[in-house]
Amino acid sequence: MRRRRTLTSRLTGALAGLALAATALVSVAAPAQAASLTQVTSFGSNPGNLAMYAYRPDNLPSGAPAVVLLHGCAQNAAGYFANSGWQKYADQWKFALILPEQRSANNSSSCFNWFETGDTSRGQGEALSIKQMVDHAQSSYGTAANRVYVSGLSAGGAMSATMLATYPEVFAAGSVIAGVPHRCATSMVNAFSCMSPGVDKTPAQWGDLVRNAHPGYSGARPKVAIWHGTADYTVATANATESRDQWTNVLGVAQTPTSTTQLPANTTLEVYGNDVVRVYRVSGMGHGTPVDPGSGADQCGTAAAYFLDTICSAYRDALFFGLNDGGPAPTPTASPTPTANPTANPTPTASPTPTASPTPTASPTCVTASNYAHVAAGRAYQSGGYAYANGSNQRMGLYNTFYTSTLRQTDPNHWVIGC
Repeated sequence: MRRRRTLTSRLTGALAGLALAATALVSVAAPAQAASLTQVTSFGSNPGNLAMYAYRPDNLPSGAPAVVLLHGCAQNAAGYFANSGWQKYADQWKFALILPEQRSANNSSSCFNWFETGDTSRGQGEALSIKQMVDHAQSSYGTAANRVYVSGLSAGGAMSATMLATYPEVFAAGSVIAGVPHRCATSMVNAFSCMSPGVDKTPAQWGDLVRNAHPGYSGARPKVAIWHGTADYTVATANATESRDQWTNVLGVAQTPTSTTQLPANTTLEVYGNDVVRVYRVSGMGHGTPVDPGSGADQCGTAAAYFLDTICSAYRDALFFGLNDGGPAPTPTASPTPTANPTANPTPTASPTPTASPTPTASPTCVTASNYAHVAAGRAYQSGGYAYANGSNQRMGLYNTFYTSTLRQTDPNHWVIGC
């Protein structure tokens, strides 16, 4: 058991970029098979003190792929499993899911400690614990050693980037959703600037941070998908471009896309090199995992707090990872595409008016919290040291943990002061 980080835990709960509202388990239709998410109590030395959960569809063949899913702050493994949409494709295409879970003893907001060097270095802390979960799946479930993938949201997205950097021989591909580049931060202090406004480095500087994560490694590198909402005021949209710069440099391709495609939900897909890096920019979407509830082949997930009804990212990632075994992709369900061109990557100004972003109806109507917490949860944004309510742009006071406000939701992504 690791030493409880009292100061770190307390302050990390206020991290504006990655503290997510607690996600309640959302009821979903029971799958036809008996398989269920199961906790694994012993999987290695577990230096990061994480919990492990696994999902194995019925009749999972030997040599099946495995996908590691990393939840965001204040979330848990069960909530991410229930809402993200990955179970649908695990059942359909027969691959295992591995879901690490953070413990409050490590971080008071249940964030993976993406900013702690002891947890983001090869052979140490949380990164090693996650790697041990992959090893356990291979030895106990017979999953393939060469078909392991990782995806995560926010703090989990940042940790997804870390796993791709520190264990390139383990992961064939991964996706970073509303996250930051690997080793953008090495402490709580510079974690704030990573999240907003973001840190600007050259592609070579970002690439060196990945290469230094496993010095001397000369093998194949995983391909990477990057997802970001253009109205994400929690983790600045600049991080999508900086992450692109990092992974295109590592994979030796230019920072200019080889193709740009319009997808449903006003999503722009930029492809780099020979499809080794993808950037999905979801126009008008705030901070969360893109889902698209429905029964269509390309629809998945459940809309909830920080699971935003836009486009099914699990479907796109599963195909990018090759989890449909190279067979013909299901015909996508028709979905209206707005005429607006989302190729721009806006950065909030002193008083931005964000595009409406779907907010689940399960969210509370009135919330009283510190201004830090409001910003972290996506109900507000910060500019010039002050917090402003999303939608109404009402000034709430200083942006810190000592100023408390009550916000009332009147429309999706629209909050006003008072209840």
